[in-house]
Amino acid sequence: MFTPQKKERLGDKLYGQILQQIVSGVLREGDRLPSENQMCQSFNVSRPVVRQALVRLQADGLVASRQGAGTFVQKRPPEGLTRFAEPSDVSEMLRCLELRMAVESQAAALAALRRTSSELKDIENALSAIEAEMKTGNLPVSADFAFHYAVAAASGNVLFPQVLQTLNDLIERGMTVALSLTREGTPERARRVFDEHYAIFQAIERRDVQSAELAMRYHLDRLRQRVTDSHRDR
Repeated sequence: MFTPQKKERLGDKLYGQILQQIVSGVLREGDRLPSENQMCQSFNVSRPVVRQALVRLQADGLVASRQGAGTFVQKRPPEGLTRFAEPSDVSEMLRCLELRMAVESQAAALAALRRTSSELKDIENALSAIEAEMKTGNLPVSADFAFHYAVAAASGNVLFPQVLQTLNDLIERGMTVALSLTREGTPERARRVFDEHYAIFQAIERRDVQSAELAMRYHLDRLRQRVTDSHRDR
């Protein structure tokens, strides 16, 4: 089932092959994955590499391990996922999203506490740009990044925007995938994406620290679900 390859980042490569099998429907929800030994032989890798891939798949909620029974497919990502991203890159994008959830939730909370009128205006301008791009059917990747960067900059801690700038390429790749999947969905789905950003802005505007943190965390969690679960947020 899994074609042997000799490349770097073998854990990501195996993750990508299993992901492709799930997205394409070769492995369906509820199906049992081959055993670790079978994958070691098929992919010509060590057991630690197989376990690394399985741990990441479990962390992303795509598979679940049942003691004494094996590992089973838990949910199927949207079919378009592997058209917009290399399967082996999806793991890295989702790891980046985990980091963003930790960093940006705190940044949003601090932005609600510390933002200036000028910084709030920067967030609002980015929000307006997202809406304008969505209305024309374009992917608002640059505007989306500008929104999250403006929130980080309003935190009053220069390290938050520096983290986002360092991860700029990876973040924008993830945004491109998520927004591409959103564009293939219903107009209501696109509206929900905008509403998530608007809720973050509103909480920061009224200096509601807890709501800002929760709104950012909710938005990033929904982003993860849009990428990993075809049954959610249609």
